[in-house]
Amino acid sequence: MTDSETGRLSVSLVDVTAGREGEFLALAREFGAALAAKGYGTAEIVRDEAVASRFYAVRRWTSAAAAERCHADADVQSLIARLYQMARVTHVVNGVRRPDALRLLLDERRTRVEADRRTGFDRRTRDLGRAEGDRRGGRDRRLGPRRLRDRPGEIDLVAAARRAREHADAAYSRFKVGAALEGADGTVFTGCNVENATYGLTICAERVAMFKALSEGHRAFTRIAIVADTDAPTPPCGACRQVLWEFGGNLEIVLANLRAEHGRHRLRDLLPLPFDARLI
Repeated sequence: MTDSETGRLSVSLVDVTAGREGEFLALAREFGAALAAKGYGTAEIVRDEAVASRFYAVRRWTSAAAAERCHADADVQSLIARLYQMARVTHVVNGVRRPDALRLLLDERRTRVEADRRTGFDRRTRDLGRAEGDRRGGRDRRLGPRRLRDRPGEIDLVAAARRAREHADAAYSRFKVGAALEGADGTVFTGCNVENATYGLTICAERVAMFKALSEGHRAFTRIAIVADTDAPTPPCGACRQVLWEFGGNLEIVLANLRAEHGRHRLRDLLPLPFDARLI
């Protein structure tokens, strides 16, 4: 990628729900027309020859500033919200990333530390082994860099976390956990717990999701959903709370099982008086 303000390119991998390919292509045409009409850039959809429901979305921005205006555009965000209801989107190339601005956002978030009582949960409870339950619609917190947009659609983080849980490798504990982390631009990153015979190398679903997001260049986040097959809430462990605070600030934590949501918390309530860069 060039470092100039022109010729910016973004590429996303779009896995569409089976049977909704035609609906997706119609939405993609609508999205491309909106980008062109507003002068943001052009959009192209390339279908994967091997997987019928997989597409590559290529966006050529007129400039980084145009991409930012597009991300703040309520009309465009409405189209993106509809996309998330029918597909999983993975960013492959982010040609308009502005890490310095996002770092300022994180620093501002991390200053909002309030001493509060610890809520206290027991994370590891018995896995009841039930099949996956129904989806539910989660409330969108509508946070992001400078509160750029007010997304009219719903992103079902809990459903994404339930799907991620299916991939957990929990051969030793039999305790499967799924997590779904929402970026400030609406991108969803999922994770599951992965265990190891050397137990200390086991990693939780929450950290898997966060590390995936960081490895793809994302640095601002709004909320994370955590799902396990338990009757009681299954909040993040201490290590995950520290990592989530370090990179996500005062996230909203959504706790659920396979049937329903259990509750929502702010991370500062789960991790009072956190240790972070301000103390170094």
